[in-house]
Amino acid sequence: MRILLVEDDPQLGRATQIGLDQSGYAVDWVQSAENALTAVKLHQYGCLLLDLGLPKMDGMAVLRQLRGAGFAEAILIVTARDQIADRVAGLDAGADDFIIKPFDLDELAARIRSASRRASGRVSESIFHGDIEIDVAARQVRQRQELVTLTSKEFRILLMLIEHAGKVLSREQLEETLYGWGEEIESNAIQVHVHHLRKKLGKALVRTVHSVGYTIDKQI
Repeated sequence: MRILLVEDDPQLGRATQIGLDQSGYAVDWVQSAENALTAVKLHQYGCLLLDLGLPKMDGMAVLRQLRGAGFAEAILIVTARDQIADRVAGLDAGADDFIIKPFDLDELAARIRSASRRASGRVSESIFHGDIEIDVAARQVRQRQELVTLTSKEFRILLMLIEHAGKVLSREQLEETLYGWGEEIESNAIQVHVHHLRKKLGKALVRTVHSVGYTIDKQI
């Protein structure tokens, strides 16, 4: 999942970005409401972490504007405001969760998974596809009960393809999920990751649709 972090505190923003990156997420970080709204127009995000106390334009206004424009992905408010009235207002405006600063990174990651699970209609952190089991929380993959070691990007490609089983995802769509700003992308990076997935989980798992992209067949 690619995350947009909207946080004007440089120290907290950088620490959060690094922590979530180490948890396997691609994280773009902006420090203003205006930049957040621009980023959402330009990129596909699975989750927004939104501070309320932003300069010039309040985070609550960003939340209302995004929901009013049809943004349906998970939005988590992350703020120092701890009044019940703020929580109620945020949830009523369309936030999926409300996290009070200071927060624990493990709890933040768990809340991101929970909100994303609800957005995708899943009820469990375990996803099954044939003989493959993905534990999203533990970031582990098993095939026929045997643990299969994947890199972070291999794991994210596999998860995205299985969550969209039966649909063809282009290289650009996969890159949009895998890479944040400033990350160098080799022209054949997705092809290499898919090659490694096939070696580890079987050649027939990921199918190439010529000149279009990649897909995993939907289970019947």
